[in-house]
Amino acid sequence: MTDATSRSKPRRAEPAEDREARDSVDVMLEQWRRERPDLDLSPLGVIGRISRVARHFELSIEERLANYGLNMPAFYVLAALRRSGHPYQLSPTKLYNSLLISSGAMTNRIDRLEAAGLVRRVPDPSDGRAVLVGLTLKGRRLIDFAIQGHNENERSLLSRLTAQEADELAALLRRLLMSAEARDQESLRKGPRATADEIAAVSRSLD
Repeated sequence: MTDATSRSKPRRAEPAEDREARDSVDVMLEQWRRERPDLDLSPLGVIGRISRVARHFELSIEERLANYGLNMPAFYVLAALRRSGHPYQLSPTKLYNSLLISSGAMTNRIDRLEAAGLVRRVPDPSDGRAVLVGLTLKGRRLIDFAIQGHNENERSLLSRLTAQEADELAALLRRLLMSAEARDQESLRKGPRATADEIAAVSRSLD
């Protein structure tokens, strides 16, 4: 009978170059620790890296999507419609809520995609005053083609990690995302945390 240790997957030893390498956030932390040694800057080591990795990933994703004549905003709308399942239609409200953008920004995206022949507005059968946004045949073919290249690119972006490391990172990020989404919902329920007068008062106190 094996014990829990022998049953668990062995972790890959961290490469020496990873242990010894310094990134841009290390430099930032070193500078702040020199200037403000009184602060615990450990959160910057996490949030700073998440922010910078996200930006590098976005640049790579934009570059790949350009091969299909798409940018990230257009891709996300088409992807949301495609993964919703047949008949690949959603209300504008569901679209902008799922993509965390304003209704005005969503209207602009839909207008551009409709002009390109990738989506169409159709009457909502359950509400004669409303419309749904749906994929055209051209739009469905394009997103099915683009998602393959996008998936390959994302896999390449994570190639530095083992499958186990990627799973562990996803679990940690899921916990952070759930916390952030719950905090945002609570903020919406409570309303603004500070009034314009309160913010102005803080600004004046710094003069």
